[in-house]
This record gives sequence, structure tokens and C-alpha cells, in this order.
Amino acid sequence: MNSDKKTFDFLIAGVPYKLKTSHDDATVDELVQFVNSKMNQALSVTKNGSYQNAAVLTAMNLAEELILLKRKAHRELEKLEEKALRISLELENSKNNSNKVLNN
Repeated sequence: MNSDKKTFDFLIAGVPYKLKTSHDDATVDELVQFVNSKMNQALSVTKNGSYQNAAVLTAMNLAEELILLKRKAHRELEKLEEKALRISLELENSKNNSNKVLNN
């Protein structure tokens, strides 16, 4: 990511926005497409077609995805930490056993 900020003009659900960011064009394009996709999904299930309701539903859906991904990442990190600890203990035990054999 660059430290130089650039202004992007884009549409979300047909509404124009400006964003000043140091992300590259491809990243901003991916973000806009992602949010547009989520917004269109929300608009399709919003009974009155309200952009405000769709925006809140989109935010809730994105928050849910983020929280579930964070939980999954945390569980995976815990598994890796446990595995690293087991390997470390096995190495320590192996080292201690080797030293005992050498000292006898």
C-alpha cells in the first residue's frame, strides 16, 4: 500500500461517493464491487426498497462475516500455538533424553 492518497469516485447502489485512500485502483475496485454486491443482495430482500434499510442490513451482514472470520482465525491460531507448544516440548524432551544418554 502506498502512502500517497488518491481520490476515487464510485457508485454504491447507484449513489455517488468519493473516497480518499492510499489503496491501489485494483483494491478500491474490488472493495466497491464487493460492497455493491452485498448492497444489491440486501436491496433484493428489503421489503420497501429503502437504501437506508439495505445499508444497515449490508453492514450487519458484513459485520457477521468479519466476526465469524475473526473467530475462525482465532481458533486456528490457538490450534497452531498448541501445536507449536507440543513440538517445543517434544524437542526439549528429546534434547534432555539425548543428554541423559550421552552422560551415561
